[in-house]
Amino acid sequence: MLRWLFPCLLLIAGLAMRGDRLVAAPYAAQPAQADETRRVDVELVLAVDISYSMDVDELAVQREGYAEAITSPDFLRALKSGPTGKVAVTFFEWASAADQKIIVAWRVIDGPESADAVATEILKAPLRRASRTSISGAINFAMPLFERNPYRGLRRVIDISGDGPNNNGEPVTIARDAALAKGVVINGLPIMVKETNFATMDIENLDYYYEDCVIGGPGAFVVPIKNREKFKEAIRTKLVLEVAGRMPEERVVPVAASEPRVPCGIGEKMWRERWGQ
Repeated sequence: MLRWLFPCLLLIAGLAMRGDRLVAAPYAAQPAQADETRRVDVELVLAVDISYSMDVDELAVQREGYAEAITSPDFLRALKSGPTGKVAVTFFEWASAADQKIIVAWRVIDGPESADAVATEILKAPLRRASRTSISGAINFAMPLFERNPYRGLRRVIDISGDGPNNNGEPVTIARDAALAKGVVINGLPIMVKETNFATMDIENLDYYYEDCVIGGPGAFVVPIKNREKFKEAIRTKLVLEVAGRMPEERVVPVAASEPRVPCGIGEKMWRERWGQ
């Protein structure tokens, strides 16, 4: 009996006999079914700009655009094209490096009913505006959200919308590169529906800034909004592409660029020149 008892004790201790040697016993994995209930195609963070450069009408249209996109037939069809037919989404609004507010915590969308619930939650939150623009702060706020997400996706994506360059917090490229190093993809939705006003913090070619300084990762892309009437359509297009794991037909990101076409520190430079900080 002792001859059989000793190997049993070894296995309990995480060891096994192989010939005359002790080796680590294989890890007894949990049933795959338990993990499958937490699988999604993509973990998607929607990070939405509410800085004062956005007027109240733009904020309202932006909210409505995300709500309508999530419930659109195009989005729901894209949803069902993935291996699991599910995505996990969280939605937060941001301004300065210290100002981010979660509007919708992590929720799974797997069909019309769950999509309607998320859209309703987005729309019912009061509109607000805040000072400064910290894209880096939005990225840094988004990253820990993935670790707290109870669902696990094949891809992790941060979707950032905004109408100006980073002018607060750490340089945007530092936050971007740290996120990319962890396998997160960053896509951009630069909002360019107003005439450039140099009396504010507007810059020309905000889409180039997003392409060269903000987005990154495999398949990263930008969908610029240059027409107020196309605001909602652009949001829907972007979300459909992200859920389906596709890019726009014409990729707007340069294959290689030695120097950014718009300096990545332009927002900080403009702020210092205006306010001496």
